Amino acid sequence: MHQKIIILDFGSQYTQLIARRVREFNVYCEIHPFNKIPQIDSTVKGVILSGSPFSVRDDNAPFVDLKDIKGKLPLLGICYGAQFLSQTNGGEVMPSATREYGRATIEVVDNECPLFANLSPRSQVWMSHGDTIVKIPDNFKVIASTADVKVGAFEVNGEQTYGIQFHPEVYHSVEGAKLIKNFVVDICGCSQDWTPASFVEESVSKLKSTLGNDKVVLGLSGGVDSSVAALLLHKAIGKNLTCIFVDNGLLRKNEFEQVLESYQSLGLNVIGVDASQRFYKELKGITDPEQKRKIIGRIFIEVFDDEAHKIKDVKWLAQGTIYPDVIESVSVNGPSATIKSHHNVGGLPEKMNLKVVEPLRLLFKDEVRRVGKELGLPGAILNRHPFPGPGLGIRILGEVTPEKVQLLQEADSIYIQGLREAGLYDKIWQAGAILLPIQSVGVMGDERTYEYVVALRAVTSTDGMTADWYHFPHEFLARISNDIINKVRGINRVVYDISSKPPATIEWE
Repeated sequence: MHQKIIILDFGSQYTQLIARRVREFNVYCEIHPFNKIPQIDSTVKGVILSGSPFSVRDDNAPFVDLKDIKGKLPLLGICYGAQFLSQTNGGEVMPSATREYGRATIEVVDNECPLFANLSPRSQVWMSHGDTIVKIPDNFKVIASTADVKVGAFEVNGEQTYGIQFHPEVYHSVEGAKLIKNFVVDICGCSQDWTPASFVEESVSKLKSTLGNDKVVLGLSGGVDSSVAALLLHKAIGKNLTCIFVDNGLLRKNEFEQVLESYQSLGLNVIGVDASQRFYKELKGITDPEQKRKIIGRIFIEVFDDEAHKIKDVKWLAQGTIYPDVIESVSVNGPSATIKSHHNVGGLPEKMNLKVVEPLRLLFKDEVRRVGKELGLPGAILNRHPFPGPGLGIRILGEVTPEKVQLLQEADSIYIQGLREAGLYDKIWQAGAILLPIQSVGVMGDERTYEYVVALRAVTSTDGMTADWYHFPHEFLARISNDIINKVRGINRVVYDISSKPPATIEWE
């Protein structure tokens, strides 16, 4: 069993970032809702309290009983967590004179405090709170301040209990990662043994034990998650794993053949199914984005189910569920109100009456990639940009037709290949072309044209939760635009999307 840090989630948008920062130091951690504290056994080395959209002064503010934790284990409160520790132990929290949001400079006032060991005396941090601690309990002491916030950080005398009113987990807190390492490695004493190699070894052993000689079926998408799940299972049970890769007619140009070949070269037992005409038929006349998603998801399930029933004695369905999916389903605020359709082949377990195995359910996306590298997954799949489950079906705005799919595949292929040739592909989180449901007038030679418009999208991100548009050199955009218009008959205009997330989303539908 790995030593671990427990993160109690009060609903902060940054809670997953805290966990990812902890794991960057090869320390295992788990996120739990504040009102569902897990058993505190010998593997738990410390606890972190997250931020929250609530104020500790609200009547319905989240409350947690820390009697089995505070003073017994190292404890770190971040933002709301710090204010909660102060308020519930006799301190006072009041609304800030001005909402403290954005960059600030923290100044360490206690150089002996292990939480700030090896940090600069002054460093940039990120603030995001409407309340501030104006009075700390008698047995607390201030260890860092900013120009506007006297109690920037505190510790409790005689305890390994700390509170900070800034967010060390976000990129803008320049030495935030060092502070988190000080807490989890030096103060909590966690052994840094949560590595890709250890995960592979333990997972393979557990899968062998759980699955025995049972047969397992897995739906491959060509993406990182399902591919890594397949390799882990293959390593554990070999030919008892059958993978099904469905061509829904909405993949990128030549992707079905290329990805199928990659999987087979890895020794995976893969069945490729071309069901594109079935998808096109069902999508005819449909323009609503969510309806398109549901149709694509339903047909995928039907095709997958048909193929899986051809395999005798299958007992398990494997899925590429990752840790953010798991957290979402047990979050403080309850399951997300509208989870997009076609997520991890939703609906299959109920339909097929199979047991479910999810080998990646403890991992974040960046950890999945590291495990994939450990398993020898080819770079073409390992470093592939995220691609939506419904594929080009939601990058063709309006009705999906085979003709539009071909147009978009050609334009998208020129764009993605251009990114690779320019050395830009790996600098971008996600990129793709979108076919707009409008046509515009153009001139080619002496002819007037009335053809489609394509929008190009490229964003940088670390996790997909927030994203910024990529600032291409103008020469690159000019070249790609010319290539698409000259080579793809049916498109006469190219635009570039310069919207960030939020307020826009990465995909258009």
